[in-house]
Order: sequence, then structure tokens, then C-alpha cells
Amino acid sequence: MSLANQIEEKLTASFHPQFIDVQCESHLHNVPAGSEMHFRVVLVSEAFESIRKVQRHQKVYAVLADELAGPIHALALHTYAPNEWEGDAPESPECQGGSKKE
Repeated sequence: MSLANQIEEKLTASFHPQFIDVQCESHLHNVPAGSEMHFRVVLVSEAFESIRKVQRHQKVYAVLADELAGPIHALALHTYAPNEWEGDAPESPECQGGSKKE
């Protein structure tokens, strides 16, 4: 199972999201081919109602503690309560360090 699928399964089990999108963005960075280190997660869940962004991220970090201690190098989180979700989240910025464009 890919790390992206593992992340999605863990977050789905913990947050029962209305929407979830987990993307491996490692290919956008200067890492070996096939690496799974950089991820972007969009997560819409009622669990985020009435809590601040920092608290939402802390909840996600707690669920992914093992992955963050190991293979995950970067994790871009876009967390929304259902009433905040407009169907789109910001794209990740281009890599500024060690970019393959150099």
C-alpha cells in the first residue's frame, strides 16, 4: 500500500470526512524517483467545526504521528469544516530549495 493510501485510510477512520484528497507531491521536489515524502492533504470534516486552524492541524499531526516521525518530510494541510468548504483548496507553491528546475 502506498503511503498516500495509508494516510488517507488513517485520516478517514479518524475524521469521517465529507471530502478528502491526499496527493503525493514528492515528484515536484529534488528527491529520488518514486519517493513518498512530500504530501498535500485537503480534509473537510465536521470534526473541525468551531476549532481554530492550529487545533485542526494538531489533530491531524496526532493521527499521523508515526508517519511524521518517519517517512513524511513535508505535509501541506488544508483543513475545513463543511460550512467553510467551497470545493477548492490552494495549490502547493513551487519548491524553493533543491528544485529539479535548476
